[in-house]
Amino acid sequence: MLGAMAVDSVGSGMYVPFSLVFFHHITGLSFAVVGAVLTAVGLIGMGALPLAGAAVDRYGARRVQLVLYGVRGAGFALYPFAVALPAFAAVALGTSFGDRAFPAVQQSYIGVVARGADRDRLQAAARALRNAGLGGGALLASLIITVAGDRGFTAAAWLNAASFGVAALLIRSVRPARTPGVAAASADVPACTKCGYRMVFADKPFLGLTVANFLTALGYSALPVLFPLFIVNTLAGPQSLTGAAFTVNTVLCAVAGVFVAGRIRRHGARRTRSAALGAAIYATAFAALAAVAAVRPHAGWVVAAAVVGLVTLYTVAEMVHNPSAGTLAVAAAPENVRGRYMATYQLSWSLAATLAPSLFTVLIAAGAWLPWALLTGTALSAAVLLLRLEPHLPAEAVRLTPPAPVAEHRPEVRTAPAPAL
Repeated sequence: MLGAMAVDSVGSGMYVPFSLVFFHHITGLSFAVVGAVLTAVGLIGMGALPLAGAAVDRYGARRVQLVLYGVRGAGFALYPFAVALPAFAAVALGTSFGDRAFPAVQQSYIGVVARGADRDRLQAAARALRNAGLGGGALLASLIITVAGDRGFTAAAWLNAASFGVAALLIRSVRPARTPGVAAASADVPACTKCGYRMVFADKPFLGLTVANFLTALGYSALPVLFPLFIVNTLAGPQSLTGAAFTVNTVLCAVAGVFVAGRIRRHGARRTRSAALGAAIYATAFAALAAVAAVRPHAGWVVAAAVVGLVTLYTVAEMVHNPSAGTLAVAAAPENVRGRYMATYQLSWSLAATLAPSLFTVLIAAGAWLPWALLTGTALSAAVLLLRLEPHLPAEAVRLTPPAPVAEHRPEVRTAPAPAL
């Protein structure tokens, strides 16, 4: 499963950092048209989440994940041929459905494959692999484009399509172990095919988790959206400093993410409290960035040191918050409707990513410190909300527990009866 995650991330890294340029070159459409289409299909693609959640509960997370790998792979294989606007919009819409639904399905499958503290380990490893894969994929795409020119974009599209195929083959080989006393649903055999989203919406503590994650997810969107505007426009720093900020975040998450999550587990921190700690560290970083925006230092070395230092603090917050928050949501979801629960939770990520660009650009135009002040408030609110939700969440979701032992079949050994005396 980790191998599939790594291959998927490398493929995605070949286009994510260059998405507008990537699609402009492989389709020949203008940047404005590409941007408008991607925004529209991204919003429409959020509609795939409820469908994917219901499909997971009916057919199992593994089957749905394989289907989504096929949808995403087919989309990128077809992009170089989608040179007309209708064709590009159709392919982009199908791919968007797959991309938007995939994280929720993968989270559901993590709940099937791992239990107890192993879920936290897998979440931390998945985050580290994603960051490492995105960075490696971006470097690989840069090399291909440098060598092959514009044809390199087409090659990158097809290599990304191939990466989804390889990941699907790896996922096909995953066989979750059945554990004693665990319902069939945990072995990816759904036990509730008629439960609707009414059950999710009636679960107020879980909806509270989703709201808390939305408040924190706005901060996650700051790195790709707000930091470039802040560095270039507010601080008048070089564009290369934006690349340095991305590099610091990617390398630290890839190298230290598993270590930081392991330290938190060894200290026995409750998932709610470690996620709240991550949100509080986010708030500290954002408050410091608001202060920097208000002062606007002019010395180049001061700007560079402030950006690198605060991006490092921002990354520490991500490493503390992400594994605990993700596993908390998986563990808080009932096993027989985990697909619907994860689809609802994933809406918080999608909605934050959709709102962030327009929200941040409006606020930074009114005042360079305003978006950072807003993010400080949302992160602190998320931390408080997580702590208040703790008594209302299942104890096994809040507290780290060792994974259930895997049943082993041992052949019966027959021994000869002892001779009578």
